Amino acid sequence: MNFDFLKPNTLEELVQIMKCGGEDVKILAGGTDLIPSIKAEKVHPKAIVSIAEIKELQKITVDPVEGLTFGCGVTLHELENNKSIQENYKALYEGIHSMASTQIRNMGTVVGNICNAVPSADTAPALIALDGEIHIKSFKGERTVKAEEFFTGVCTTVLKPEEIVTDIHIPAPRGDAKSKYTKFTVRRALELAMAGVAVRTEEKDGTFSNVRIALGAVAPTPKLAENAMELLEGKPISRALIEDAAVKASEDDSSPISDKRASEEYRREIVRICTRDALIETSGLMGGNR
Repeated sequence: MNFDFLKPNTLEELVQIMKCGGEDVKILAGGTDLIPSIKAEKVHPKAIVSIAEIKELQKITVDPVEGLTFGCGVTLHELENNKSIQENYKALYEGIHSMASTQIRNMGTVVGNICNAVPSADTAPALIALDGEIHIKSFKGERTVKAEEFFTGVCTTVLKPEEIVTDIHIPAPRGDAKSKYTKFTVRRALELAMAGVAVRTEEKDGTFSNVRIALGAVAPTPKLAENAMELLEGKPISRALIEDAAVKASEDDSSPISDKRASEEYRREIVRICTRDALIETSGLMGGNR
């Protein structure tokens, strides 16, 4: 297969390349999805554009007030090993840490993971649960999309052919906010999630506040478990309520399929258990009887 290889030095150069190339151009960040797709002849680009030399796309900024922002060129490894992310954005850290192998995480990126948009993407539920925002740029201007609105279907997103994701922003956690990502796989490593759940909770006078629950691998897109969230919001924290919310997430917020990896019924049960366990941990009930 023949294609041009381009290596712009600035974001504006990249924008102009995308303006002229559109669907015929593919961006190379880590290449862990792109290169296998080219080899398998699933995609046939006329040009591949490396972003490795665009310094503004390689930055991580963590601010206690403004939050976390990282560029599309930042690797999974860099985020995974950032102490502030480990401590303050735990769901994102756990989503990244659970992905693939060390070698893949050394090359791959969160932005590549979400732009590939498979329903089981491990970073997507965490970004949704943590109120992540996707910053998008093209020659027409810039726009921001909420993480839960970024995905439109299996392997499809809101991105237009000439657009690129420049960076992702996650607001700083408030007060006692805690987050968690948990998934179920047959093997302990190098395995796609049969189902994944990301949770963020806050506590206000003993009640659930600003609850976010996001599900992966159990619908055409990663999504919010809105029915379970509504059940919890403003209610006194208890194990019984958490059990009810976990059932709600499993039955009302999930629409899994049966395939060679798991049946629909099995995936629903995984959602119930993962949601329950994540909520128990983030609400401080582990080891208690409240």
